[in-house]
Amino acid sequence: MLRYSKFIFTGPVLLGLFAGTAWAAPDPVAAPDDSAVETVIVTGIRGGVPRTVADSPAPIDVISAEKLDYTGNAEFGEALTKILPSFNFGATHAGVNSIVRPVTNRSLGPAYTLVLVNGKRRHNGSLITNGGGDSSGVNPVDLDLVPTSGISRIEVLKDSAAAQYGSDAVAGVINIQLDRRSEGLGGSVTYGELFDGGGDLGNYKADVHGGFKLGENGGFVHLSADVRKRGGAWWNPKATDINLYGRPANRTVAQVVATSGLTQAQVEANVAEANARNDQWDRDGAHNGNPEIKAWNLGYNSELPLENGLTLYSFGTYGERDTEIGNNLRRPNGVASFTALFPDGYYPLNNTHEYDFQVVAGARGQAIGWDWDYSLSGGKNRNHQFSKLTIKPSLGPTSPTYWPNLATFQFTQWTHNLDVTRGFDWGLATPVQVSAGLEYRIEQFETFAGDELAWRADAYVIRPGDQQYDWNVGLAASPVVQAAVVLSPADEADIERQVSAAYVDLGFNPTEDWYVGLAVRAEHYSDTGDSPFGAKINSRYDFTDSFAIRGTLGTGFRAPSLTQVAYAQTDGRTALVFNPLTNQTELQPNVAKLVTADSVVGKLLGAEPLKAEKSWNAGLGFVWHPLDNLSVTADAFYINIKDRIARTGRLSGTQISAILAANNLSAIQSVEYFINAVDTDTGGVDVVVDYRKALGRFGRLNLNAAFNYSETNIKKIAETPSELKDSNGNSILGAGFYFFGGDKVGELEELLPHTKTTLNAAWSIASFTTNLTVSHYGEYVQRQAAGDDRRFGAKTITDLDVAYAVTERVKLSVGGTNIFDVRPELNGPGSPQTGQGYYGPSPFNPNGGYYYTRVSYEF
Repeated sequence: MLRYSKFIFTGPVLLGLFAGTAWAAPDPVAAPDDSAVETVIVTGIRGGVPRTVADSPAPIDVISAEKLDYTGNAEFGEALTKILPSFNFGATHAGVNSIVRPVTNRSLGPAYTLVLVNGKRRHNGSLITNGGGDSSGVNPVDLDLVPTSGISRIEVLKDSAAAQYGSDAVAGVINIQLDRRSEGLGGSVTYGELFDGGGDLGNYKADVHGGFKLGENGGFVHLSADVRKRGGAWWNPKATDINLYGRPANRTVAQVVATSGLTQAQVEANVAEANARNDQWDRDGAHNGNPEIKAWNLGYNSELPLENGLTLYSFGTYGERDTEIGNNLRRPNGVASFTALFPDGYYPLNNTHEYDFQVVAGARGQAIGWDWDYSLSGGKNRNHQFSKLTIKPSLGPTSPTYWPNLATFQFTQWTHNLDVTRGFDWGLATPVQVSAGLEYRIEQFETFAGDELAWRADAYVIRPGDQQYDWNVGLAASPVVQAAVVLSPADEADIERQVSAAYVDLGFNPTEDWYVGLAVRAEHYSDTGDSPFGAKINSRYDFTDSFAIRGTLGTGFRAPSLTQVAYAQTDGRTALVFNPLTNQTELQPNVAKLVTADSVVGKLLGAEPLKAEKSWNAGLGFVWHPLDNLSVTADAFYINIKDRIARTGRLSGTQISAILAANNLSAIQSVEYFINAVDTDTGGVDVVVDYRKALGRFGRLNLNAAFNYSETNIKKIAETPSELKDSNGNSILGAGFYFFGGDKVGELEELLPHTKTTLNAAWSIASFTTNLTVSHYGEYVQRQAAGDDRRFGAKTITDLDVAYAVTERVKLSVGGTNIFDVRPELNGPGSPQTGQGYYGPSPFNPNGGYYYTRVSYEF
């Protein structure tokens, strides 16, 4: 049970240490200017004089709320990747995994980028990543549960900041700044549709926000809300295996005669009849794609200045999300369907209901010359999984088709922060800014078992009359709820950790032109006993008013996430498996277990407790302003990660089955677990060019070009455990299965394009504003465990938004994302049974073109 009492006690005690002191609030941060070059930033630098992007000692991108609107995307995470070249969108379109679509940064997964809201740590989601370029099993922050209508701007620190903010800031920091306006009312309504596809192609979103004064000293409350719906749509190629009703390939006529009680003539007549029906099938083999989403979010941001300089503040969000997710067709001639229930087969559904909230409350002021800020944050994400349409074939033709409780996942986080800062005049060019802080965080990850009927062991042998034509009489029906993640009591997790941290951060100018930042951070993890120490040095030297260089050296540490340590599941799905005998990728039913290191299955197959990852990083770049309205930045980076955590391949084969059967685990067909898999090097460069020009009577033109090159190379791969080798040291895994095969290597090295370029032009004239964005993605490779690699060429995506100010307060926008309907090329082989798998995990959304119209207003 989470120990809330610690917070109830320590929060008021720490705040009370300042009681009775004379307060003097620090100066408020200036409101951001429209120009990105002039925007005041708060991320990456603690205390001291506020800086702009132009004079920051570290590379930072600033994204305004208006830029998010121009992307046309209803979801926050994908919108970010449209703007930032170092970010890619993990297009996961497979079952329940399609809820979590990871956003990668500099070729590193979401575990390495910290998300803040108003400078305070955002809590994680409860679901793990599994696909879309990241199957490391972390539970990332769900960006789509932050109401975009309440966002003022987003500051993205493209520099390792583990020594400043914590161990999960190895690749950088995203800081979402909420709206601080104390007056006005605004909102928008957007409707759009995909160019083509199956299912529901429509999307809509409506949002509203407004500000109010609070007190007489500049206080405010800003409220925001949005509601959105995305239709469940799919765009898979047609299946090429059209045998929907006929005799399965693994059953001969003689076998059917022997088990069904039919004569050979009857069986052959059935074959002919079924083949005629096959010809009428539309070959729609899968409904994987965009899950249907219905969601709403609420948010607030508030401050209240009091007497004696004390300022109280609070902000928070609450949201709910319902999803309905399609899956591969279960064919009527397979062992997972019954004619009485589904004479033409069925597409199982994954359904989820999720709620998410975070509330932050704090105070800031000044005591004995130090500016201080104390805050307490609490957040939770809970995801309940059920199904409105699926069956458990091992219950026979009387199986329920509605399953109200399959699994529940929950992540809870409470965080205390105390930060202080003060300038000291030590005779240097500027005062030395000394900042320090303490953090105490409690995290808890829990999973809850579904109903017993869903997880208990059942067996059913198919009988005559269960299926039309009786192809599978005598065979065992599939043993698990189809397409579902089901948790049993043995899978349940309840793990908690306390993290204590302290940091000291110094910023000073030895000369007028030279800035130096130093930071050290110590942390302690209660569950592992680790007490890492991180350090960072950051510097900038201005050679002239228009040219400067900047660089960073630092170290980092990332403890295994609670999900990587404790998450377990039983997965009853289909799997694409390469068959070396036929040299083809085939769709096979698969009862898979994801197990923990301390489980019986994990120990049998060589799992070991996870170690923490350690990293070090370096960066070097320049800032150049050849003209007042032109800026150029280029920043190279290098990140080395040791003992990086990843998921094993599927551990399967006859000898694995024998081991499991000998331990009464014969129902399991394959096993996976998390390991300290590899040591990696990641390097690259970010280049940004920004140009702004007033054109007189022809309006104003803003041009932006950004380029990212990122590449990850594996330096070392973990040894296969002795439990998975025979006496001669050879693998006991079956043909086509590997402990850490080419698919896993490729996921880290080649699955994301090494290059991404974005070009943006925004032209405003009179009442019109036009925003054009072109994104070019380099080629990438989806490797397979045993050959059959798929190579995907470079693609260019074009987005266009045109807005017209109908009045001073009302604006009409029309636009489209991917207006030329570009998709990854069909680069098979995919699954002949479903048509799925040809596109691969694209770095952009493969759903093709999308057009929309939006009405927005500000009062």
